[in-house]
Amino acid sequence: MSDLTTLLEVGGPVAALGGGAAYARAKHPAAYWSTVGLPVSTVRLLSSYGSVMEACGLTVAPSRLRVLAVKAMTQREVRPVPPRRGIIRPTTTGLRIRLRLAPGQEPADFAASAERLRHAWGVHAVYVTTVKPGVVDLRLVGYDVLRRVRMPRKAAHGPLEVPVALREDATPFVRDYRTIPHQLTLGATLSGKSMYLRHLVAGLAPQPVAMVGIDCKRGVELAPFAPRLSALATDPEQAAELLPVLVNEMEDRYDLIKARQGIAPGTPDEEITSDVWGLPDHERPVPIVLFVDEVAELFLVATKKDEERRDEMVTQLIRLAQLGRAAGIYLEVCGQRFGAELGKGATMLRAQLTGRVCHRVNDEASAKMALGDIAPEAVQAACSIAPERPGLAVAGDTSGGWSRIRTPYLSLGDAAETCRESAHLVPDLPALKPFRPVVPVRPVETAAPVFLPRPVTD
Repeated sequence: MSDLTTLLEVGGPVAALGGGAAYARAKHPAAYWSTVGLPVSTVRLLSSYGSVMEACGLTVAPSRLRVLAVKAMTQREVRPVPPRRGIIRPTTTGLRIRLRLAPGQEPADFAASAERLRHAWGVHAVYVTTVKPGVVDLRLVGYDVLRRVRMPRKAAHGPLEVPVALREDATPFVRDYRTIPHQLTLGATLSGKSMYLRHLVAGLAPQPVAMVGIDCKRGVELAPFAPRLSALATDPEQAAELLPVLVNEMEDRYDLIKARQGIAPGTPDEEITSDVWGLPDHERPVPIVLFVDEVAELFLVATKKDEERRDEMVTQLIRLAQLGRAAGIYLEVCGQRFGAELGKGATMLRAQLTGRVCHRVNDEASAKMALGDIAPEAVQAACSIAPERPGLAVAGDTSGGWSRIRTPYLSLGDAAETCRESAHLVPDLPALKPFRPVVPVRPVETAAPVFLPRPVTD
């Protein structure tokens, strides 16, 4: 009886501890990783590093000098040598290990064994990054960081850079307009496309940049950001008037660049430029980011007159995509589908959009429109996005690389408030003043009247 009592006394706290760990792992994975997962995975890695590398085929035969030394000093069997391991560096989401490759190895060998390493060390995922020739970084992610997105506190960003989402390897996905000037973002209804656009606008609002919007859904997506927008078109008719103005602005900037190139002989080479970023600060025009929401609305026509207007708008968009980068004009095109069935010029415009982000889509053809021509293997990943995970997307570029990303939640009110606080940063562009959206005056909140009690008299 006493043994049973002792067992119950000991088993109760152990069961409670195990239940608490299971609850933390399900509801608070970051806290569980820091307290339980990190030490357990570190012990697994240290105790089984050599055997795991050998089982995965990531070891090589020892050098002759090593063989002679082992045979001369001990009677042990000479075993294959694993890659030299650096210091284990813990992070808030996992571990990082730097490995020096043995002769004859390449990073692709480790990438091919990433799934085996994940199971051997009990982590959520393993990613391989090349640091320099002969050195790779293994990034071990302890839990699914895309289930509940928490952006890093110190996400480095600079001019025209916006940390807009989190990658599946726990690194921030930064939208860099100077590296990838134009981008296409596709996604079905309720896929998180609007949230992605909301983060871009809120991230650019505090920066010295002009933001122009074309929202043919009567402005329901971009109108809340009106205080920070330099121009806004809410239907195809207004877009047909706005796009020629942007093209003229682009041509004026090219004239400015040409005038700079025609300076007197003997000028240093660093002062001769072919784009606006080579101009002196006092001469450089402010960058312009053009947001186009529901681009298909610009292609749809009902009459012959609408068809002529459509052709003109598509031609102007193509010109901006082809020539806008050097003039400091960047495109962010969003829609649900963007294929050849939209009409003439759709395929040509899509080919100019270097960056691609594909949220959940309704069919495989839509995923192929976004990723099929740059990263065919990413199409299946985009088609497997579940509806209950809004904001999850597949990002790729023309280099062929791709990764899963997810944007954190940002309320429309918070994004609009950021734009209101940055309204004083709207640059002075005379050509765009006729298209400046009307900002409604916020009602002044007045305090409720205070009724003082009347004194009681006889």
